[in-house]
Amino acid sequence: MSWHDAVKKQLVDGLNEIAPNEITQLNNSLRLLAKHRSILIQNTLIQNNGLIVQQGPLAGLNFISQSAEGCHVAKLLGCYEQPLHPFIYEAIDRNYDKIINIGCAEGYYAVGMARHLQKTQIHAYDIDIRAQESCLKLAQKNNVEHRIEIGSIFKLDDFAKYEGHNSLVFCDIEGSEVELLNPKAAPALCSMDIIVEVHEVDRPGSVDLLISRFSESHTINLVEDNGQRELREMPDWFMKLAHLDQLLATWEWRSGPTPWLVMSHKLKK
Repeated sequence: MSWHDAVKKQLVDGLNEIAPNEITQLNNSLRLLAKHRSILIQNTLIQNNGLIVQQGPLAGLNFISQSAEGCHVAKLLGCYEQPLHPFIYEAIDRNYDKIINIGCAEGYYAVGMARHLQKTQIHAYDIDIRAQESCLKLAQKNNVEHRIEIGSIFKLDDFAKYEGHNSLVFCDIEGSEVELLNPKAAPALCSMDIIVEVHEVDRPGSVDLLISRFSESHTINLVEDNGQRELREMPDWFMKLAHLDQLLATWEWRSGPTPWLVMSHKLKK
């Protein structure tokens, strides 16, 4: 069975199910077809422009053909998580000694930032062995593997290893940030800068909880995302796509809000 046939079967099976809520059933069908179309646009982008990230703070990254999870085409376009871009540029300018990327997936940020930060050691962690393998492959592809250490589980006690360094914690762990980012249990966090994606959609109240934990030790920016993206200097073939296709190319497959907290530690007086 081809991939297209498999999607059609999944669509038909979903629509034929007896559903207590037809609106949810139709929304799930729309989401399935939108992902299918997004992947088709992704393949067209790769065919026309290869695997080089087109714009944004990670422009020039020689990416891989498939992300470890979620959308791929927005990363290639360089508009992925665009509201966070000003803070990524700022992080690159700060020349950290260490960047601890917890939940690194295929290494989009770990390797992308390593390309710019020639003197920074990157520590990339992910519990998925396939993500670890992809991160190593991406690091090798961009000739930065000697500055990236790849691990699996990151524990609270591990923060202490980075105490005394000028460090950035870059965290995206699908809701487990509530357990991990606890300065009372890991005091080393109080002297580290932190960028964390907060999965408020899965764990309501997470944003307020993390802000309360770090408000005394950090200056905090709450970065929201309205889903809108701005693209610059796109190739002619892309600009000739239907508006819906251009929209789907920037869609990140999120099921709800995932704001970020950008937290800069306060210098002790």
